[in-house]
Amino acid sequence: MSETTAPPASAELAARARKLDAADELAGKRAEFVLDEVIYLDGNSLGALPAAVPGRMADVITRQWGELRIRSWDESGWWTAPERIGDRIAPLIGAAPGQVVVGDSTSVNVFKALVAAVRMAGDGRDEIVVDATTFPTDGYIARSAARMTGCTLRPVTPAEVPDVLGPRTAVVLLNHADYRTGRLHDLPSLTSAVHAAGALAVWDLCHTAGALPVGVDEHGVDLAVGCTYKYLNGGPGSPAYLYVRRDLQDRFDSPLPGWNSHVEPFGMHGDYEPARGAPRGRVGTPDILSMLALEAALEVWDGVSVEAVRAKSLALTDFFLECVAEYVEPGRVESLTPAAHEERGSQVALCCDDAGDVMKRLIERGVVGDFRPPNLLRFGFTPLYVGFADVERAARVLGEVVG
Repeated sequence: MSETTAPPASAELAARARKLDAADELAGKRAEFVLDEVIYLDGNSLGALPAAVPGRMADVITRQWGELRIRSWDESGWWTAPERIGDRIAPLIGAAPGQVVVGDSTSVNVFKALVAAVRMAGDGRDEIVVDATTFPTDGYIARSAARMTGCTLRPVTPAEVPDVLGPRTAVVLLNHADYRTGRLHDLPSLTSAVHAAGALAVWDLCHTAGALPVGVDEHGVDLAVGCTYKYLNGGPGSPAYLYVRRDLQDRFDSPLPGWNSHVEPFGMHGDYEPARGAPRGRVGTPDILSMLALEAALEVWDGVSVEAVRAKSLALTDFFLECVAEYVEPGRVESLTPAAHEERGSQVALCCDDAGDVMKRLIERGVVGDFRPPNLLRFGFTPLYVGFADVERAARVLGEVVG
């Protein structure tokens, strides 16, 4: 085809998007979510509503709570929900059953994990290493945990971690993916380096669980935490989870020994004796309504492999970057997200001088991402419901908005 008769780049990209969508093995999952014509690229902050949740919650409220009332702790399985739902999350992070418990917030679980890790690390290990680029709350919690345990806090970048480890290191807290740039950190090699120094590794999986394989069991992760309202689509404020590797569970000494984690919670004993296994990570009465909404939301993962999700995530982000390069004037935006697949999570971060105003205009045009001060546009790609036509349209609208 000659240059004069070649279709415009936009037509070629749109045609490719349709072809990619037609071949997408996960395309049918989109129908399991409540979506409209908006291009929703903010699932890395709050996932879309799975269609099964409203009906399930109607039953929980009207029958389980409204009719059965307190009987539902037994008859509706409320009491065992934290471990049952933890076992639903486990394969999404590469864990065998019996190692994940759901409850509390990410911040609370970070606190439990850090303090317990310091206690397990033993005498002479009085330093907590923390990712200096981490989501702020992790840093706040790490600082407080260091004060409470008499440890020194050492903030460093993930790349610097291997060089600062030593005989005083008790625990290292790291984010699997940078929440701003989407950079994926090397969990296997960093965990190995931490273990070689005799310390424990705590990983924050908020920005990776449900978007890519994690392999906590395979790579010997000691403890891990994560939220459930991003790629797991559990809803606003849905409870977080705590992973404790099986061989560490008997040594896990929680700084929050609530009655729910007692070996006999209804014994009402004055002395505390921790439960066995994953329930040791519980604290107080579970938030049943949000927990059961999460359980219903996790049904969208039935029949889905995390490997297929990862393959589509990389294809979506590759295609988005290609479309941005075609539609956006050179120099107008700059990607801070690594091009290499092994270094990329499931979001793309674009640096743009007037990012706040640009995101407002994108949302007005039906493309929803988010803005992080001072100059960052973040776009999250949830493979279960984002398609290639969505990606092409989002990049095209971005080009029009900044052009």
